[in-house]
Amino acid sequence: MKNHALRPLWLALALVGTILIVRHFLVPKDFGVHGRNFTYGFHRLSSIDEWKAFTVKYKGKEYCADCHEEKVQENLKSKHRDIQCENCHGPALEHPDNPEKLVVERSRELCLRCHAKLEYPNSNRGSLKGVDPASHNPEAVCSECHNPHKPDREGL
Repeated sequence: MKNHALRPLWLALALVGTILIVRHFLVPKDFGVHGRNFTYGFHRLSSIDEWKAFTVKYKGKEYCADCHEEKVQENLKSKHRDIQCENCHGPALEHPDNPEKLVVERSRELCLRCHAKLEYPNSNRGSLKGVDPASHNPEAVCSECHNPHKPDREGL
């Protein structure tokens, strides 16, 4: 073979060799196939322990029910039953150890994230009623008229 035909071959081999050398230094030693419980079985073995040590921020309604059974039961009977407590109250990460961390959100913007009527077909066809924010008591905070745990137009 002529020299001009071998140059691209040597270049391709050098590139593959460089990639394999760099991969050797960048890929962690515990990366590989460790069972079939992850996508294609490839993962870092130490990542399992890292995820077990990861602090859970959102705990769910069951966690809230331990201390707030009455409020959770109110919520389960309302139209907001599918919404987790932490969607409005924030993550229960350090609650009840640090009660100040869990701030009750009463802003109008929070309610409008789900209740603002959208101007396109099939919007607001679910269980949550849509309102026009410009005409539906624009200066008021929603919780002045609506109890979020019993959202059928009753005061707090």
